[in-house]
Amino acid sequence: MLTIGELASYAGVTVRAVRHYHAKGLLPEPERDRHGYRRYDAAAAVELIRIRTLAEAGVPLARVRELLRAGGEEFAAALADVDRRLREEIRRRQRHRERIARLAAGDGLALPPEVVGYLDRLRALGVDERIVQAERDGWILLAAHSPGRVPEWMARKRAQLDDPDFVGFFRILGQALTRSADDPRLAELAGELAACLTRLTGERAAGYVDDLDVEPQFVRLMDALAFDAVPPARRLIELLRRRGWSGWSKLERVDPPSWAGSAVEEPLQLRGDEPGVLLDEPVPGARDVHRAHDPGQAR
Repeated sequence: MLTIGELASYAGVTVRAVRHYHAKGLLPEPERDRHGYRRYDAAAAVELIRIRTLAEAGVPLARVRELLRAGGEEFAAALADVDRRLREEIRRRQRHRERIARLAAGDGLALPPEVVGYLDRLRALGVDERIVQAERDGWILLAAHSPGRVPEWMARKRAQLDDPDFVGFFRILGQALTRSADDPRLAELAGELAACLTRLTGERAAGYVDDLDVEPQFVRLMDALAFDAVPPARRLIELLRRRGWSGWSKLERVDPPSWAGSAVEEPLQLRGDEPGVLLDEPVPGARDVHRAHDPGQAR
């Protein structure tokens, strides 16, 4: 006869596990001897080994009792079901590992793999990291909003990155975002960007540049996110508007303000409630401000 410690040792489990199996009703609890100790026979050791083997194979304890009492065919069918469930669990955990690996890479949080690949491609092409980060944040919103459309959008984006002219647009944009709002070079770069966009739309199929067909409110949300991440983009959008282009997330042709080609370039204002949407009218009193600082206009 064996003590509980000896039984546990022979079966390769802990005393705590034996007591747990007693509590679950998997292993019958023997009577105590006259000294108050439990004594186990060889049959108990065999039963405990069978319980341990099933548990280590991944069988839930709730099903162990059923399997211990099952006949040959029933036992085989039950094990096949356990095996199927284990394979499903393995696949699920593998997906979790893949997501953890993407998180460790930096851009995988809430992003599908094809978007992560797109961002990696941008970096490999030398696109400014601020643009990449703004793209990443925008795609997090897009992927959550319309997950089923991500493959379609990504196919177009990959095609654009194979186009040297489109990559050139990204590089000019990166240069522009390094400039301060009062840098004269910023206006020159805005002109280069507008010319590049006009050329792309003229030489490519319709929708080549304006390829984000989502509702305007969502576009404004994405623009606001981009402007928070890349503040110089606000001033650049103003300058592009004067050259016939508007928007950040969704580029569109617009009519430039009537005064856009005048000698004194009027500042445009952003609507406070619609980030990235510009008013066609100049800021009231702007001409008077210019005159006040023009010695030739002094009274």
